[in-house]
Amino acid sequence: MDDRAFTKIIEFLEKVPAITGTIGKGSGDDGCWWVKFTIDINHEFAWHTVQEFGHVLNYMSLDERLPTTFQPVSPPPYMNGGPDEYLSWVIECHDPEFKPGTCAEWLTGRLPNPVEDHEQWAIE
Repeated sequence: MDDRAFTKIIEFLEKVPAITGTIGKGSGDDGCWWVKFTIDINHEFAWHTVQEFGHVLNYMSLDERLPTTFQPVSPPPYMNGGPDEYLSWVIECHDPEFKPGTCAEWLTGRLPNPVEDHEQWAIE
């Protein structure tokens, strides 16, 4: 998959207040793809971010789920360190027809808008 296919989703993820650092990306020969990033677990909207992404990417509809999964990933904690430094999150897609840009559109349409506005993330 061409790197340009990831432009939309990476630009979106870079705007999410709790996401920090470099965003990794990749795809397999079968057309399946992934993006990997860090959520600052000390950010005031860290768990809001996890909840929003989990809802949209894993279980937005019980009958018609997106072909994506959102989950934590980590090297062995006993060999490295704690979640502040080594916990990452990955969005994986197992359907080559569902492109990263389409995933970005789903997130854009369902997460706080505009996504970079901290006030939109505040839940009363």
